[in-house]
Amino acid sequence: MTSNASDTSTAAGILRQANAFCDAKALLTAVELGLFTTLREGAATEPEIRQRLELHGRGLPDWLNLLVGMGLLVREDGRYGNAPGADQYLVRGEPAYIGGFLERSNRNLYPAWGRLTEALRTGLPQAGSDFFTMIENPALLGQFVNMMDALTQVLAPRLIEAYDGWDAAGSVLDVGGCRGNLVCQIVKAHPHLHGHVFDLPQMAPFFEEKAAEHGLTGRTAFHGGDFFADPLPPADIVVCGHALHDWDRDQRRALVAKAYEAVNPGGVLLVYDRMLDDEPSHVENLVISLDMLLVTEGGSEYTVAELREHALAAGFATVEDRALGDYDTLVVCRKGGKAGR
Repeated sequence: MTSNASDTSTAAGILRQANAFCDAKALLTAVELGLFTTLREGAATEPEIRQRLELHGRGLPDWLNLLVGMGLLVREDGRYGNAPGADQYLVRGEPAYIGGFLERSNRNLYPAWGRLTEALRTGLPQAGSDFFTMIENPALLGQFVNMMDALTQVLAPRLIEAYDGWDAAGSVLDVGGCRGNLVCQIVKAHPHLHGHVFDLPQMAPFFEEKAAEHGLTGRTAFHGGDFFADPLPPADIVVCGHALHDWDRDQRRALVAKAYEAVNPGGVLLVYDRMLDDEPSHVENLVISLDMLLVTEGGSEYTVAELREHALAAGFATVEDRALGDYDTLVVCRKGGKAGR
């Protein structure tokens, strides 16, 4: 979408907002084709881009100029180059690359949103295959872990800064931590910590690859299992990020209770998600909640009040919440007892 919100008090503004999916698809296609990665080598003319990306040419000038208008490309003397944001975040192989999320959105979420009407009528997911089918397909699983890396690459530094109790802990566990990108960043920032990830066994090879990439083999450990069926390994800090929204209210309650058992006395559970307000002020978070409708059996975003209820019922002594970046909320649930390292 463009950065300027449409004025929905006018017919033109409503029409513009209704067609905002066109802007989104222009960006998703650019990531899919590797346009920004190609332009990292240097600005190029339209014919050069056509040749490098093996495109037909019809529509190419309009597509490139639309990306200029969206602030993703810059044009000078007939040559197109990456705008600063695209050059930082949309070049494959770069540390700050978030394109994994966009690639997954293009293949999974974009088609599913085309079936929103059916989802609202039936309450059923529309993404074509469920999570457990996806993880048995190496190609799809690779796309998923890249998407999760894209999210944690942005959120990990914010979480590290937002919570001030790392020094008092000796261990951290990320529940549903995928390949361990979040835990690796935490352990690198606080080397005294030992990091753990709990996720499905299929994630283990991806975890080992990520730990080796960060030079943390031996300082991080992977635990395979199903968090509904298996106990969680104990830790001073248990993190549950962008995981509870995959499940319905009763399942979220059960997972918070299980996390309570895993938190060592005096430790904390850190939950972050795109939580909802009582008033519909966070449009972006409502969009993510509808994503959950489209790709899960019962998931949705939820309010801080709901999570507070689950945490206190589980036995946590105190519950605090604070903003985490632009859209996420961090909830800190403290367990009673004497902390130890």
